[in-house]
Amino acid sequence: MNLAYTMAPGRGDTDLILFKLASALASRGLRCCGTVQINSEREDAGPCDMDVQVLPDGPILRVSQDLGRSSRGCRLDPAALETAVGLAAARLSCGADVLIINKFGKHEAEGRGFRGLIADALVMDIPVIVGINALNLPAFEEFAAGLAMCLPPEGDALEKWVADVVGAAVETA
Repeated sequence: MNLAYTMAPGRGDTDLILFKLASALASRGLRCCGTVQINSEREDAGPCDMDVQVLPDGPILRVSQDLGRSSRGCRLDPAALETAVGLAAARLSCGADVLIINKFGKHEAEGRGFRGLIADALVMDIPVIVGINALNLPAFEEFAAGLAMCLPPEGDALEKWVADVVGAAVETA
């Protein structure tokens, strides 16, 4: 099973790393599927707006709700997330070299969100790389059953892993 994850220490760093990874892989001709997150700061809102781009070429969906500057709860828009999941699933069914998921978050930890799509890709022998944070790491580790590889949050390391597993898949096909 070719499943990997990465965690970067700074807020939004994992998002940026996976966005750059998807761009680099696409420029090499690999078919990327999944989502990358794009955060945009706004002076009139809370911490940031969260948008995801469905790979390879859009659309871009707002997955955060504006709950006001003082809100403290989860700002994720579950309907928008499920729309992104559905669009990514449709693209995965057309074939892909790698599935990139911006985050194994609360919804995935609870059995929803991209969890099923990750499993589908693995069954199809498509490598998967996932962004994660420390809060959801235990749920991800349980989901992965010890079979996921932790990669450093460095573009070169992520690209090398993808090249290694995609190359192995091509050689065995």
